[in-house]
Amino acid sequence: MTDLATRITQFEKMASADPSNDMAHFSLGRAYLDAGRHAEAAGSLETCIGLNPGMSKAYELAGRAMIGAGWADKAVVVLSSGYEMATRKGDRMPQQAIVELLRSIGREPPAVAAAAESTGAGGDFLCARSGRPGTKLDKPPFRGPVGQWVFEHISAETWKTWIGQGTKVINELRLDFSKDRDQEVYDQHMREYLGVPAEVGRKE
Repeated sequence: MTDLATRITQFEKMASADPSNDMAHFSLGRAYLDAGRHAEAAGSLETCIGLNPGMSKAYELAGRAMIGAGWADKAVVVLSSGYEMATRKGDRMPQQAIVELLRSIGREPPAVAAAAESTGAGGDFLCARSGRPGTKLDKPPFRGPVGQWVFEHISAETWKTWIGQGTKVINELRLDFSKDRDQEVYDQHMREYLGVPAEVGRKE
């Protein structure tokens, strides 16, 4: 695993070089959070939200960082907004994580109507990430336990959406897959986006 200090330095440089790069601020905020630097994490993740208000996971992590920094009232505002966004988009896993964070500080999520839009998919395969019916993948998208988990839990529609998001991750973070640390960054984004449990083995 890439050294955390190295990751922080890498993402600090990216965010400084291109302040409009939401993925750089997201990655930096997550790295700060991993390092226990909660106030700095909250700042980076708030910047990410400002650049990309539709990124449900950023609200979750920002709220987590604010709680860690002792800013419970501020966390409630961000988490409530994140819950509304995740509900509208059908981002089930960030939505559930936000509920847990709000309840950890004695608050309940706001009342929000569930997402009305359809994926356009039929069938009875229920996607673990979106909570919506969709089409099952024909086969695991890659070898190993993570690929098998994706095959068993993620719809083809959600996987297709990740491919688009993954392309953005590669382009905006300028990832070079010949470097182990860049592969790790991509894999971490994929796992977080799809909601792959931490105990599921790394991609082979």
